[in-house]
Amino acid sequence: MSTPKSDTLSGQALRRLCEAMPKVELHLHLDGSLRVDTALEFARTRGIEAPRDWAGMSAALIAPMPCADQAELLRAFDLPIALMQDAEALERITAELVQTKAADGVRYVEIRWGPLLHVARGLSLVDGIAAVCAGARDASARTGTVVRLICTALRSHDPKANLELARTAARFRDQGLTGWDLAGPEAAFPDPLTHAAAFEAARAGGLRITLHAGEWGGAAQVERALAVSPERIAHGPGAVDDPELCRELIARRVTLDLCPTSNAQAGIVPSVAAHPLARLHRAGVPVTLSTDDTTVSDITLSEEYLRAVEEIGLTLPELWAIDRRALDVAFADEADLAPLRAAFEAWGAGIPELKGGAT
Repeated sequence: MSTPKSDTLSGQALRRLCEAMPKVELHLHLDGSLRVDTALEFARTRGIEAPRDWAGMSAALIAPMPCADQAELLRAFDLPIALMQDAEALERITAELVQTKAADGVRYVEIRWGPLLHVARGLSLVDGIAAVCAGARDASARTGTVVRLICTALRSHDPKANLELARTAARFRDQGLTGWDLAGPEAAFPDPLTHAAAFEAARAGGLRITLHAGEWGGAAQVERALAVSPERIAHGPGAVDDPELCRELIARRVTLDLCPTSNAQAGIVPSVAAHPLARLHRAGVPVTLSTDDTTVSDITLSEEYLRAVEEIGLTLPELWAIDRRALDVAFADEADLAPLRAAFEAWGAGIPELKGGAT
């Protein structure tokens, strides 16, 4: 397959366009996106052992590039989780993340987090979820960015605990919690059907289904994820190695929420430039583009978009098509998405570089 001709924009002009573009982010972790200044404050006020200067805290919150494996990347979440064990912290960190995203031109964002990770100091599951919902709601009202939340269960947790989590999360459907996710160490816990009851409860409660897959195990793990009938799969770049699987993803309209920088950081792909985002898109596999973890990967969504063009080789029309398609698979009601689609189309109509060649 030939590579489409590169766009005329480059350098600072291309960066400015990526920054100005109204954007959608569907794969974003709350505990991977903690502001350094906030982490310093919380470590001091909550008596958590952590670096006490900005440089040291930055080094603690940002994972190496590249990491040795997924396990090393996941260790970068230990400190943020320790700092996020009360309602005030969860509400503020959520609000700040929405503000950060709004400043980067993100008009719609889905934030995911694992509520069971934040009850170690006595916070109840209900109060923790309520705090995140409150932070998202208040920041959305201030910024105009539409926010939806995804409850993440952990593969390593007891299936009964995840079942209770699903039932509890569904009670917050009218507060913006619209999705259900499964994440965590795939190598040790490869089978999502271990948590089939939780998936069933989440779906029965009106939550829409995604899960992490393919951070270990390649295409086979992406195929295994289809057993729980997800609408979307977080990551899964290895699907590109299995043409039959790609055809199945297309036929079932299952979207891959891809994060090239994070995938390179975790060693899933050898580099950002080698990421199969463009190949999957050109093959017709539904894909979206996100950062995964703004702080852990030290990247904005605008920078992720820029890398997709400069390093991976997407054309601007392809990038714009991926951005707009994300609204079609977002876990929000059509009444909320229709005005966003209209606003995106109106903005794009005035940018000639975005026209032609989009698929």
